[in-house]
Amino acid sequence: MPSILTRREFWLGLLALPALASRKAWAETFPARPLRLIVPYAAGGGTDAIARVVARGMSERLGQSVVVENMAGAGGNLATQAAASAAPDGYTILMANQGPIAVNPHLFKSLKIDPLAAFDPVTLIAAAPLLLVVPANSPFTSFKQFADHARANPGKLTYGSAGIGSASHLASVLLNVVAKIDTVHVPYKGAGPALNDLLGSQTNFMITAIPSVIGLVENKQLRALAVTTKARTATLPDLPSVAESGWPDYEATAWYGFVVPKGTPPAAVEIIRKATVEAINETVMRARLTNEGAKPIGNSSAEFGAFIASESKRWADIVKTANIAIN
Repeated sequence: MPSILTRREFWLGLLALPALASRKAWAETFPARPLRLIVPYAAGGGTDAIARVVARGMSERLGQSVVVENMAGAGGNLATQAAASAAPDGYTILMANQGPIAVNPHLFKSLKIDPLAAFDPVTLIAAAPLLLVVPANSPFTSFKQFADHARANPGKLTYGSAGIGSASHLASVLLNVVAKIDTVHVPYKGAGPALNDLLGSQTNFMITAIPSVIGLVENKQLRALAVTTKARTATLPDLPSVAESGWPDYEATAWYGFVVPKGTPPAAVEIIRKATVEAINETVMRARLTNEGAKPIGNSSAEFGAFIASESKRWADIVKTANIAIN
């Protein structure tokens, strides 16, 4: 038997019609101006490289420019806070990875926001193994040789990173824990500046994403000693992993995704997600990401949200085990 609307339900439905029409019209015109993509590290690093590749592909599909804005500092917290305070209108996107999103809440005592509550997930773009690299003139030619020296000389080897809480920092912290070595952290405002000092032998090693160093390795300006995933990477098939070099419990990867300020209209989130997924699955771009060692993903917003939550728990345990905290 068909239901009969009450007078109150009738008027509420009638009042809702303009709002529904407005949302439909908005979705049909979004985006009407360029979008801002905030990257929490300096230009020249792996995160920046992937952000720019994807931004170009998105721009073609959205019909609007996606402008990359590098905002380095405070381990990515400056960018995270700026993005969280932006209007939730779909025009601000944050390039998210494990440092600023999943690790810093457990690392920084003074962090002003909870990234899990401040953002809505869009999609996981890609995941990539990391490489442990040393200067071309380094005496180390294998990971075992490097680890043996580090164990015999605690506190003597230094490593650069893209910043406190970055993938390069956390992978090195994890290495210290698993390999029982003691190396000294030198944080930078992005992988680019850190790599410049590594090239000049101002630091002894670095663990960083393949896109930021593959050219330097191929040109023999840096020497790769190991890959951080359990298995070898197709990009450098002859390079052993840390796990197979004698430390089977070690595994670290970098991941890259998009999030938007909490409360961004779901229609905008889906438009951004669709453009992103189409961009990374385009044949040339997919090949480029793969050649740089990154595995294109492009999952649903719900799947990415669950992944972020699991990563947050995982790194909370690692930070606690390493007994590190920053005021």
